[in-house]
Amino acid sequence: MIKRTLYFGSPAYLKTTNEQMVIEIKGEDLKSAPIEDLGLLILDNAQITITQALMSKLLANNVALITCNETHHPVGLFLNLDGHTLQSQKFQAQVEASIPLKKQLWQQTVISKISNQAALLAKERSDNKLLLRLAREVKSGDSENHEGQAAVYYWKHLFPDFLEFTRDRDGVPPNNLLNYGYAVLRAVVARSIVGSGLLPTLGIFHRNQYNAYCLADDIMEPYRPYVDMIVCSIVTMNGRYLEMTPAMKKQLLSIPAMDVLIDDQKSPLMNAVQRTTASLAKCFEGKARKILYPTLC
Repeated sequence: MIKRTLYFGSPAYLKTTNEQMVIEIKGEDLKSAPIEDLGLLILDNAQITITQALMSKLLANNVALITCNETHHPVGLFLNLDGHTLQSQKFQAQVEASIPLKKQLWQQTVISKISNQAALLAKERSDNKLLLRLAREVKSGDSENHEGQAAVYYWKHLFPDFLEFTRDRDGVPPNNLLNYGYAVLRAVVARSIVGSGLLPTLGIFHRNQYNAYCLADDIMEPYRPYVDMIVCSIVTMNGRYLEMTPAMKKQLLSIPAMDVLIDDQKSPLMNAVQRTTASLAKCFEGKARKILYPTLC
């Protein structure tokens, strides 16, 4: 069953009773939701109060808890520390993964990412031949940095020319929409990594000593084009007027539930990510050689 994403953008008091999350909002009837049905909880108002008992139950149920700053951008992510019954065993396999294995896994990841970028360019009626060639020729560890070469071409051709778009985290819109969507995606991936018994900190490629989510940043790469696809649809509807609106935010919050194709089966993105991280755990344990990634079509 797809887990629910709940967003709170107004003052609220959140507590728990009988394994339910109870929601008190001034002027509204009391509401509740089963904690076991939740996957992501996004807190986007300085006047939200959440009880320790509820936080504990959310984390025990592997709910990713996201906090936002005064500009409404996600800035914090809470995850549980005990996501799998065989956690110690899986940690050990991850820690002992050889460098050649990590390079092969990164090669698969880059191939999948560039292939999905090429598919999105085709959907947006842009030439994708260069990306298809780069995807075919990725070497172990992406030693020739095809990911970077693909990114230069991809960002130049994804959006309409009138936007004169440059990908920059602090740049002008639609960078704001991309940042928001990637933050939601990162939470989904980090949650699934923990659920698969892996450490989100130890990446196969990313290794920034200040980054607690290196593995999440690795595994989310082939999923980024799905965020880009939603942003493209927002651009089509809104042109240059791309400051975040509630309607845009609603579209971006639908990311965990959007349908993707993985292993020739249609699946909600959140469930597909679970299959991806489970396959990664098998690769670390020597039970599989290939990570399952979605195919954008």
